[in-house]
Amino acid sequence: QLSEDVERVSENPADQREGEMEVHEDASSVILPDSELGTTTPSLRFSKTCLKNVFSVILLFIYLLLMAVAVFLVYQTISDFREKLKHPVMSVSYKEVSLYDAPGIAFYPGKARLLSCKHHYYDHIPPLINPGQPGIIECTTRRINYTDPFTNQTMKYALVVQGPRDVKKKELVFLQFYLNETDQDFSAIDYLLFSSFQEFINSPEKAEFMKNCESSYSSWKFSGGFRTWVKMSLVKTKEEDGSETVEFKQETSVVNYIDQRTKPRSDQLFFVVFEWKDPFIQTVQDIITANPWNMIALLCGIFLALFKAADFAKLSVKWMIKIRKRHLKRRSQVMNHIN
Repeated sequence: QLSEDVERVSENPADQREGEMEVHEDASSVILPDSELGTTTPSLRFSKTCLKNVFSVILLFIYLLLMAVAVFLVYQTISDFREKLKHPVMSVSYKEVSLYDAPGIAFYPGKARLLSCKHHYYDHIPPLINPGQPGIIECTTRRINYTDPFTNQTMKYALVVQGPRDVKKKELVFLQFYLNETDQDFSAIDYLLFSSFQEFINSPEKAEFMKNCESSYSSWKFSGGFRTWVKMSLVKTKEEDGSETVEFKQETSVVNYIDQRTKPRSDQLFFVVFEWKDPFIQTVQDIITANPWNMIALLCGIFLALFKAADFAKLSVKWMIKIRKRHLKRRSQVMNHIN
């Protein structure tokens, strides 16, 4: 209608002024309905845009929360890794063997004397025929004198005996000592276990070898008038520098010896049995449970999630700015059209 009026005005130049007034009137009459439509349709578009913006803001906050969680996980992972490096976990493994390397048993008898020593099998010890009398010494023994490693002044006398080897046959070593007189209320003999009797035999400096053993291993005692049964188990410990230390664990049981000799005597008899507890060698080593590759993989995944979240947040902000500019542009166009 507006175009027809414009054509009519152009065809009648004499009535141009009157036609312009009619055009303005008709234009106002035409724009008003459009303005009314503009007040309804943009409102619907604005509500949808508002919902989209609210939804985008909510997503943005969710991703910011996820980013905060990812940063916390990175910090916690690094802290746990450092803590595990400081506190390694002790790992214990068992290795079964049929034959042990024969240990060395160093006795410090003092005034006592070795009467008999014999290897028995299948956990059977026959009764003594002449207790307190010299018997058969079937064990491999060595006698050694050396200075005390802690004082470097006192001379020590040690009797070194080869220990049992065959754990499957329950090999054991039975020893009998005799002490004629004692000036103490309690009589006991000290002994020391070390890992290899063969190393002692092959050592060129046996005195120095025994000093090192006494410095490294613990010593125990067994008393007179009893039969002491010692069951040994071997523990190997691997240090952080790669070295390996060996120690013995013992289970000791004591049985009273009934002296059936006819005449009452003031001397003391010592009986001691050594055997292996089981065929398992216990190996102890420190293991760091923190795996750097697992930590690197976890950190890569977390950083990837952080970058994706940051990229999404940037795109969301750009989209919100674009929607806002588009809304302002439409609004300005409508206002210009109304004007």
